[in-house]
Amino acid sequence: MVRPGSTNYGTAKYPMTAKSRIFTTAAVLLAGGLALTGCTTASQGSGTGPTSTAGTFDVSTVTKDNALAAQVPAAIRAKGTLTVGADTSYAPAEFLGGADGQTPMGYDVQLAQAIGNMLGLKTTVQTAEFPTILPSLGAKYDLGVSSFFITAERRKAANFVSYVAAGTQWAVQKGNPKKFSLEGICGKTVAVQTGTFQESPDISTRNKACTDTGKPAIKVVSLKNQTDVTTRVINGSADAMAAGSITVGYAITQSKDAIQTLGPQYGASPVGIAVALDDMPLAKVTAAAMNKLIANGDYKKILDQWGVGSVAIPKAEVNPATSK
Repeated sequence: MVRPGSTNYGTAKYPMTAKSRIFTTAAVLLAGGLALTGCTTASQGSGTGPTSTAGTFDVSTVTKDNALAAQVPAAIRAKGTLTVGADTSYAPAEFLGGADGQTPMGYDVQLAQAIGNMLGLKTTVQTAEFPTILPSLGAKYDLGVSSFFITAERRKAANFVSYVAAGTQWAVQKGNPKKFSLEGICGKTVAVQTGTFQESPDISTRNKACTDTGKPAIKVVSLKNQTDVTTRVINGSADAMAAGSITVGYAITQSKDAIQTLGPQYGASPVGIAVALDDMPLAKVTAAAMNKLIANGDYKKILDQWGVGSVAIPKAEVNPATSK
């Protein structure tokens, strides 16, 4: 599985281009008695996530908007169900949890359910293999809600409604006891997941700048597992880490604030809900529903409870411009 920002691409019909998913599969890490959700390895995943939600937002409080419901395509309105395809192996966006370990959970799932409620539809989230979701839009799924970066290549296969923007985020121990700063990164110990954009070109470029100016090289600790990267920061053996912004946000929540962000995220790109290429009406009403959730505050509540409020956007758009 391609890591956040990795330059390795998948071989599916719709490639996992830089990057198809934003973050990593869930595993359990114990560090100083703190449970932290992160990834397993670059090629393997557990397929499941935490067994409980990270918050208490009640999606049932989102009620039908009659004006928006009237804009739902007739075929979907007639069946009364919004069918969503999701690769439920990526906490905190979409994963299987709950008492039975098989209940779709996560902020993507809650946002999809909120959209369904607003449109007067029952939402059914079905587990799907990631590469199969886009080809199945229209025929099997009404929406693909599975952490898709919006890219020019994907736009050939589907319409997309933007709903978050994810980029790179730095993190340090709570309180930043080592007084780490990006301006003073030379000679510092930095942990990063192997093969990610954050490792190269981000940190590698910063490292070259250090050595080119006669300053000490960055002590780069490259590890296969993001969980191990985060552990190094929690226990103080690394001064800081760089990772995907959603990975960092959720890690903070799961570690009970043992770590904190350093500075704002950067290099953010839009992530979108996928809709069949020939179903612009559904794309438009989905965007309208998302924008109402943004306006009434429910959108931010959902993101905040999963520790990813920093990736919120001010407005959902259909097929926004993207540099990817």
